[in-house]
Amino acid sequence: MRIEFDTLDKKPHLYLLILPVVIAAAAVFLLVRSTPDGNPATVCAVTVSLCAVIIFALVRALIRQIRYNPYSYNTIYYAGFALFTTFVLFNHFYLFYMLAKYSGQITAADVLSIWLNSAKNYMLMTSPFLLFFSTALCVANISLIRHEGKKISNLFGILLSFVIVAGGVFIYRYDYYATGSEFEVMMHDIFINTVAALYLYLECMIAGVIFAGVLAARHEPKKDKDFIIILGCGLRKDGTPTPLLRGRIDRALEFARRQEEQTGKAPCFVTSGGKGADEAVSESAAMADYLLENGVPEERIIREDRSTSTFENMKFSKELIESSGGGKIAFSTTNYHVFRSGLYARRVKMRAVGMGAKTKWYFWPNAAVREFAGLLSAHRLKQAIIIGAMIAVYVALTLLAYNP
Repeated sequence: MRIEFDTLDKKPHLYLLILPVVIAAAAVFLLVRSTPDGNPATVCAVTVSLCAVIIFALVRALIRQIRYNPYSYNTIYYAGFALFTTFVLFNHFYLFYMLAKYSGQITAADVLSIWLNSAKNYMLMTSPFLLFFSTALCVANISLIRHEGKKISNLFGILLSFVIVAGGVFIYRYDYYATGSEFEVMMHDIFINTVAALYLYLECMIAGVIFAGVLAARHEPKKDKDFIIILGCGLRKDGTPTPLLRGRIDRALEFARRQEEQTGKAPCFVTSGGKGADEAVSESAAMADYLLENGVPEERIIREDRSTSTFENMKFSKELIESSGGGKIAFSTTNYHVFRSGLYARRVKMRAVGMGAKTKWYFWPNAAVREFAGLLSAHRLKQAIIIGAMIAVYVALTLLAYNP
């Protein structure tokens, strides 16, 4: 099934997602609380149904978000937590199997343990992926440093890799050391489950970032565009486009040619990029020359030569497009850069759909790290509410386990 980007005008309401999730969580809590020694098959069946409700709500919210604005951090949230909830659902299916095999030995309290240990178990089950991702991130950052030099932004991936591995090892090791009174053991479990909740949030966001980045990069915009913005990214010393920039221009040319063949509609190109201190000409001028060499007439080229960042690319390009009458917009950039570029387009209140040009493999992990860092620095209140709610749930489940 193909999900069309940017086809929904009305913003999805967050309460449509929160309401079923809150109802599901409350129902599980009350059910387990009221029947700790009741029929475990009934309790398990109800929790499976509630998991399905949560997954449905998350997937529905994800699809509506993509149709309204795919370049949103909400896309990351919905995708990451939908994956985790699916994991919990399969754990309940496994419990059904255990109920059939060991009838009478499984209690309703075992359902609670699935939720209580879900963060730790998710970490354990996904540890091969996290180890692979951390290793790839380190290798990619080393390759990036070799090609682009030692920058702080290029070292962040190595630091994140260390945090991922160290956090997993800490939770695994510390979870096995709990001695003392029942109260002390309970406090130990509250602490470890709180740390696991934070680690779970980290995992969900990493998975969501990867999903959102790949989805944005692989999407092919609808062939009905009036303007294609080409985002600049540096020039050679002689003032000609670098291979990275040529890839963006060629991607835009390819799309425009296909659109013209299919619909007869020839879009205008907005070459967006200013002149750096070490550049002979502006990126806009270099891109315009490249387009002219490839048969694009001058009247279909709009030059935006003031921008010095992706945000300014979108802001100044929007102004030029509006002064030219406006219309449907696409933008062309490198595949790993599509999602972030789309974020900036929305920040300047411009509806535009991106297309991605292929690039070197080692850019991808670092791009995921940048999106992750951007996510952590944005919407702090929303993140605080989500993390606080996750911690509260796991603390409540731990207290419930010790005080049935």
